[in-house]
Order: sequence, then C-alpha cells, then structure tokens
Amino acid sequence: MNALDWLLDSDPAIRWQVLRDLTARPTQDVADERAQVAVRGWGARLLALQGEDGQWDGGTYYPSSFDESEPGQPWTATTYSLLLLRDFGLDPRSAEALGAVANVRARSRWEEDGQPYFQGEVEPCVNGMAVALGSYFGENVDGIVARLLGEQLDDGGWNCESERGSTRSSFDTTINVLEGLLEYGRAAGATTELAASRRRGEEYLLERGLLRRKSTGELIDPAWLHFSYPARWHYDVLRGLDYFRTAGGAPDQRIDEALDLVRSKRRPDGTWLLENSHPGRIHFPLEKGDGHPSRWNTLRAQRVLDWSEQS
Repeated sequence: MNALDWLLDSDPAIRWQVLRDLTARPTQDVADERAQVAVRGWGARLLALQGEDGQWDGGTYYPSSFDESEPGQPWTATTYSLLLLRDFGLDPRSAEALGAVANVRARSRWEEDGQPYFQGEVEPCVNGMAVALGSYFGENVDGIVARLLGEQLDDGGWNCESERGSTRSSFDTTINVLEGLLEYGRAAGATTELAASRRRGEEYLLERGLLRRKSTGELIDPAWLHFSYPARWHYDVLRGLDYFRTAGGAPDQRIDEALDLVRSKRRPDGTWLLENSHPGRIHFPLEKGDGHPSRWNTLRAQRVLDWSEQS
C-alpha cells in the first residue's frame, strides 16, 4: 500500500483532508467525506463525550478531576477537546457542532476567574486557542483579540509569562496566538492592525529560522525537531511550518532549514513518524504511538512540502 492509499484508509477526519489537499477529487466528494466527521469515527466519538454540563471531562482548561500528581497535563477538558474537533475539520455549520458549541457558550467558564468561555481569560497562550476556536465555530471573540493585540511584546511575539513580568516572547505562546489571529482574520476580516500584528509575530519566528536563537544562531530547543500530534500548546518545527502554509503566500527563504528537516524525516515508504507525544490523560488514542508511522504527521508534512514546492 502506498502512502496515499494508507492515508485514505483511515478516519474521516484525515480522509477528507487528504482528498482536499493531496488529491484532485471533486469538491463534492470532499464535502461528503467531511460531513462524516460529525457522525462517524473520532469526531462522533469525541462529540459524544461532551457532558450535560456542556463541558468535556467537567472542566474548561483542566478536567474537574485533575490531580497535579498525575503524569503530564491532562488533555481531556473542553479546550483541548474543541481543538481536536477543529483539527478534525468538524463542519462548524453542522447541527452537531452548533449544538456542542452552544452548550460551551452557555455553560463553560474559565477556571482563572469564572469568565464565559468566549470572553477568554488572561494568558495569551490560552486566549490564542480561544480565539482560534471562537473564530472557527462562529463565536464573537472580538474582546479577546483586542486584548491580544495590546499584549504583543516589543520583540514581536507573545508570552504567557507576561502577566508575571516577562518581556521576552515564547515560541509556544506565539504560535498559539498567531494561529488564533489567522483564524480570526479569515472569519471576521483582517484589519490593518490585525495584519500588522500578525506580520510582527511571523517576523519573530522567521528571524529565528523557526528554530534558532536570533542572538547566537544556536538551536533553541532540541524537542522542536521532533514532530508531535496533537501539538497541544507546544511548538515544534512542523507546527511552525504548517502555520505558514495555512497563512498562504510564497515561502520565505528563512524557513529553508526547517523544510530540509521535514524532508530528512520522510521515510522510504513516504510516511513520517510520530516522535514526541506530550504525556497526559487523553480521551482515546489517534495513533499507535511514538516511533510508529503517523497519518497526522504524514498528512501535515506532505502538504507543507507540496506548498513549498508549488510556490
């Protein structure tokens, strides 16, 4: 079985994106397959786990039963469940999505200070996720966006620690905010201020080649060379590249090293491995585990390379 057939022999959440991005299948075929996300496979299974309180696992960012002694951060609460549904491509206009998001809007409150979900909280990393989710699912997140635009640091990025005095940006926080602002611009329209903020954030990443210190050229974090899925709140090189692919336009030459890294990881059979799963409680596995071929990483890596070669 070749890599494309292997990708298509999978869950609707992956299959419809493969049809859209890696084949020349008709638009209707893609739409028909996408519609299956709400009613079959991972998407339907995850939707069914939403509680009567409108939340997943009883919490907004952390599950109600969270015990700090458990290994890793749990990924089963509402925010990370919605992020998966967005990754799956759940149609935001579907009855299933509208019902689930209405329940979140009505009942889910942030642990930080009890704010309604789509009003956000205080940490830019978390608020970037909330903006991405609200924008994708058709909710008003104007207030969160205004806050994020006012919190951009002098070096162009964002840092969740800015609430505690940090003046240097973080790749982890910056990628979450940029993804949120990109989704918001697509949904609400990109104002001059929004576009300028995104450009500054992108420059923060590009000046560092997506992986190196601007001051010394040293690799910032070896973990970024190992591709994860789901990425959760973490940055890695593939996630950075996938952001620029999604944003569109021709690749900047400053990402060439990052693209070479992706090429170097393609296996002879045309697949990429899952390399760096982030530990913590999950609803159910989406892959076999680290060291095994990953459909998610293969899809994401292949379309990044296709974008880089077509531009």
